[in-house]
Amino acid sequence: MEQKRLSDRECQELFEKYKTPARVIRHCRAVSRVAVTIAEALNQAGFHFDISLVHSAGLIHDVCRTHPDHAKDGAVILRQLGYLNEAEIVGAHMRHILRHLKDMDELDMVCLADRLVKEDQYVGLDERIDYLIHKKGENPERTHLLLEGKKQIREIMDEVEEALGRTIDSLFYKI
Repeated sequence: MEQKRLSDRECQELFEKYKTPARVIRHCRAVSRVAVTIAEALNQAGFHFDISLVHSAGLIHDVCRTHPDHAKDGAVILRQLGYLNEAEIVGAHMRHILRHLKDMDELDMVCLADRLVKEDQYVGLDERIDYLIHKKGENPERTHLLLEGKKQIREIMDEVEEALGRTIDSLFYKI
């Protein structure tokens, strides 16, 4: 049985209901666009990502961004509404460690995109990590964790790029 999917209209209604700030909505739209672009490119290379799930989960992933545990709260709301696949992705997106390409699923697509978007723009890995390092609360421990995470993300991006035969950046920038 096919799972029901959130429509763009339903996402907008949830943004309004949970008072998601406009800048966060713009970020969610950008993450959704980036995740869909990467997933579609991989599908053209022989993979089988559910593009509608990537789109809807990416779009709604930060609906509760102003909450202390926004991932958990967003997942609870979506689960109560019957959007189980979106709820799983939203609930896991903050702490998910990207899997190798052969094991990737729609969660990985949304998480990868979230790690390549700053505010509402695709900026790539280097700029995104640099932004996070210098964000309020900068400290050596967080910087170390971010740089270690960057290495792991870069390894996964290398796998994706090998499968695509082009860089992820080239999907978004004229190089």
